[in-house]
Amino acid sequence: MFEDRSYKRTFYSAPQSVESLIAAFLEPGIIVATFLAVSAYFDEPVLRPTLTLCLLVFALTFPGRNRFNDHPASALVDVLSSWLVLLGILMLCGYATNSLHYFENNVLMWWAGITPLVQIAAVNAGRRVQQWRGRDPSARRTAVVVGAGPLGNKLGRALRESQGVICLGYFDDRSANRLHPDAGTELLGPLSGLSDFVREKSVREVYITLPLGSQPRIVELLEQVQGTTASLFFVPDVFGISIIQGRLQDISGVPVVGICETPFTGTNQLIKRVSDVVLASLILVVISPVLLAVALGVKLSSPGPIIFKQRRNGLDGEEIIVYKFRSMRTQDDGHIVKQATKGDPRITPFGAFIRRTSLDELPQFVNVLQGRMSIVGPRPHAVAHNEEYRKLIKAYMVRHKVKPGITGWAQVNGMRGETDTIDKMKARVEYDLEYLRNWSLGLDLQIILRTVRLVIFDRYAY
Repeated sequence: MFEDRSYKRTFYSAPQSVESLIAAFLEPGIIVATFLAVSAYFDEPVLRPTLTLCLLVFALTFPGRNRFNDHPASALVDVLSSWLVLLGILMLCGYATNSLHYFENNVLMWWAGITPLVQIAAVNAGRRVQQWRGRDPSARRTAVVVGAGPLGNKLGRALRESQGVICLGYFDDRSANRLHPDAGTELLGPLSGLSDFVREKSVREVYITLPLGSQPRIVELLEQVQGTTASLFFVPDVFGISIIQGRLQDISGVPVVGICETPFTGTNQLIKRVSDVVLASLILVVISPVLLAVALGVKLSSPGPIIFKQRRNGLDGEEIIVYKFRSMRTQDDGHIVKQATKGDPRITPFGAFIRRTSLDELPQFVNVLQGRMSIVGPRPHAVAHNEEYRKLIKAYMVRHKVKPGITGWAQVNGMRGETDTIDKMKARVEYDLEYLRNWSLGLDLQIILRTVRLVIFDRYAY
């Protein structure tokens, strides 16, 4: 059916966070910008020696260190020591090449004095932004720890020290009086109650700290929690278990292995969102005449609204509203939603045309700009269908670790149209999970190009 490549790329190094990306360019950028600003203040022209020095400084300092999480005193010492070392290297280079005379002494002296002050100010500003974001409850992720032994207790303390996570407590089959005092006061219940608690409280992350000797229990827990949208992590490893975007991570010195996580974190999330906004904006401008023509056709073909709004499950299983051009006489969006079938009497003649050509999906580019959807991702199913299939298909809800897409890996591999059997839905879910395992911007572009070809030549959907 398709090639399972999960064994080829089991674990991924964690993608660089946006914070680290900013820090990487911030230090060399400040040093170069300060030199150019001081030169401009003294009316010194930007000649080849100036450009050469800027390139050399950038090469020596890139990537810059992330000091936003350091203690202010430690950050100050690190900035000053790093700057003095860099000045020493530049002085030696200038002396060895006999090039110091190309630069004015006033420029060099002011640059040497001002640069560390600007760097320290930037680090303090970044630290304040982090603290401000950490005080916002909506920006913090809820988490629970499975296992209240020494390792679980240590991880719990590390999570509480993290500004981005709220640790709700522990799950363990032992009674509170047999656990560490800290863990005992935060005991949420036995392992059997984990899945229901995660679903009811919308817990975002679950950390499993059970010993490796408990592997059968771990596998059982994984099967239970994969019916939710929580990200799963095991401390320290679970080799041999099916991995979705496994990543080695570090939380305040505690090693953590993510085993079921979204590929869109850190810079990957930024890249995905920017590409979605840029492409969706361009596509909407290009297809605006088509949108007007289809809207007019829907309005004239049958009574009712032009846009059909349906409840779907989006990122992390949250309910979203998805737009489509109306192609049916009825608008089913209740607890029971019947899938469209070939020759479905609910479909209007014009609706059959726009469904066959996928023109009914075009309003979803507006959903992309709203941030509800992505251009490429698992296709969103009706809420009623999700409630049905999450009970029948293992790891079905894992596909909601990313935003739903207008098109996806399953659709360009033949899983388009009606899924009238469990096996067909299982196949679609397998393709969606493969997409999560192997995501890259290049894969997204490949899917988009293949979708264009399918829209022109394929007539499978109805």
